[in-house]
Amino acid sequence: RKRKREQDGTTPRTTASRRIRETVIPEPLPADQTTKPKKVRRAPAKKTTTASGTVKLEPPPHWEEIYSLTRQMRSTKLAPVDTMGCESLADRTATPRDQRFQTLISLMLSSQTKDTVISVAIKGMQERMPGGFNLESVLKMEPAELNGFINKVGFHNLKTKYIKQTAEILRENWNSDIPDTIEGLTSLPGVGPKMAYLCMSAAWGRTEGIGVDVHVHRITNLWGWHKTKTPEETRKSLESWLPREKWHDINNLLVGFGQTVCLPVGRKCGECRLAEKGLCPSAVVGKEKRVKEEVVVKEEDGEGEIVVKKDVDVVVENE
Repeated sequence: RKRKREQDGTTPRTTASRRIRETVIPEPLPADQTTKPKKVRRAPAKKTTTASGTVKLEPPPHWEEIYSLTRQMRSTKLAPVDTMGCESLADRTATPRDQRFQTLISLMLSSQTKDTVISVAIKGMQERMPGGFNLESVLKMEPAELNGFINKVGFHNLKTKYIKQTAEILRENWNSDIPDTIEGLTSLPGVGPKMAYLCMSAAWGRTEGIGVDVHVHRITNLWGWHKTKTPEETRKSLESWLPREKWHDINNLLVGFGQTVCLPVGRKCGECRLAEKGLCPSAVVGKEKRVKEEVVVKEEDGEGEIVVKKDVDVVVENE
């Protein structure tokens, strides 16, 4: 149709409408607040030696204020982890042993998978698994049947294999329950330190370490609390100075913060109080960025209407 119009020389009538993601531009600061706060410098925790020769670890500066403000921001926004995290997924009407098993399985499904997807998979097993969602039912199932329950989860084929192997190990070595030690949990296929520490806390009610996932690792490095390359390095760094009473909460705190404000892509620095107060050395506020917008163009002539979609570059202000 386009070629035909070009050949006969007719000029189409064009109207355009936009189907785009709305971009919110932060409101300008009041006159007395137009001066941006100076960012703090990256200053990781460090060891110092006192006059008596005692080695003392100094936490990162301003860490308590950062922690407190992050808690305040988290209290105003519900994150997926608040309702779909490992502490929320087990069926509370099941026996304590079955609840622990469900918690372990939810954590085994968690790598490379969003909380929303894990929640759907766990709920499906709780509602439809023959015999109920427990160790005995998993042992009886064929791998293909189990895979059908988790096929929306990342690496579901490998995780099906790990879950079946784990079920056998629990029956043979752990009296059909889950291990109650970090060493026992990390001996299971597909279970790393992060899962083990979170499982100890959620399933057994014992906080023996910090569960560090990609959010905790990424955000604490953005804050300049340390310069670590892996989540396990981050765990050891945090445990060396963070008060033990905060070990249980920091995972949920920072996972939720990473899901709502400090996103992996497109951080909302314009909504972050840490950026507002200059407490985050990685904050980016008020800078322009180029994004793609989809424009829907309707071309009309005597023969009908054509809808054409085009991508255009638009400059917007970064939040």
